[in-house]
Amino acid sequence: MAAKASTPAVELEVGEQTVRISNPDRLYFPALGLTKLDLAQYYVAVGDGIVRALRERPCMLHRYPTGVEGEKVHQKRIPHGAPPWVDTVRVHFPRYNRTADEFCVTELAQVIWAVQMSTVEFHPWNSRRADVERPDEWRIDLDPMPLAPFERVQRAAAVTHEILDELGAAGWPKTSGGSGLHVYVRIAPEHGFAEVRRAALAFAREVERRLPDDVTTTWWRRDRDPAAVFVDYNQNARDHTIASAYSVRGFPDARVSAPLTWDEVADVDPRELTVVTMPERYAALGDLHAGIDAAVFDISPLLDWAERDEKAGALTPTDPETDGDPAS
Repeated sequence: MAAKASTPAVELEVGEQTVRISNPDRLYFPALGLTKLDLAQYYVAVGDGIVRALRERPCMLHRYPTGVEGEKVHQKRIPHGAPPWVDTVRVHFPRYNRTADEFCVTELAQVIWAVQMSTVEFHPWNSRRADVERPDEWRIDLDPMPLAPFERVQRAAAVTHEILDELGAAGWPKTSGGSGLHVYVRIAPEHGFAEVRRAALAFAREVERRLPDDVTTTWWRRDRDPAAVFVDYNQNARDHTIASAYSVRGFPDARVSAPLTWDEVADVDPRELTVVTMPERYAALGDLHAGIDAAVFDISPLLDWAERDEKAGALTPTDPETDGDPAS
């Protein structure tokens, strides 16, 4: 029997670059019939948004060489064969005394090239290559435990918004693309990861105080209420990454980590925000996070909260790089 002929490659003109998509009809989301080319075209449709979310950040790639029903590859080092116009940033990992040249987006063509290399998900750092050791993004991850209903996540998001307003901080919400919600806050790159994480924990404790029946900051997973929402301050630790705004997730329904308005948070159904539905939404609304870089917050009040809590006896768990991972 003759071997099945492969579908000819497709060339996409993306900005000033031409990106070749091989095997364009390879099924990446079989349940929906979505192909590698469909995925590339999705990222073109939300181009300004995905570039804004990734710009100048070290980025881990979640690759699915045979589609989302196959093996997932977590790739820190840029794949071999990258063209010269794909940017990188060298990151040092002290725990192993190694370095990695990580993917670093400066233009949309680089995102589409990563899709050509089987990337589905983009997980950037919360710092940029100008100073990798000083984050410019504080991430509030409202992560439901297995028995927590989504309505509980939405209540936690409402209280998060309330506290941010009291602080004078602009929060930019999005779905996680899974079962939770994220809120990003742009901050000045003036503090290291430990201090940003410490500030994030102080904020998480305030959310917990206001919603003690819904929210937890308990460090070890095994000790958490299985119906609570964990405010995962540890997403601000060094080399911890979560899916960016507009990143597709590797789930069968092709869900996207989708930016929201605050008015949408109470009624959103994350299952409706997918590779199929997001291009039309983006065309109508544009990038809902377009103003994030202009809304910079000083985390000093949060560091004051942290000092207050520590004087009262609260502990700040050690960074998991040196003391284990709370998810275990």
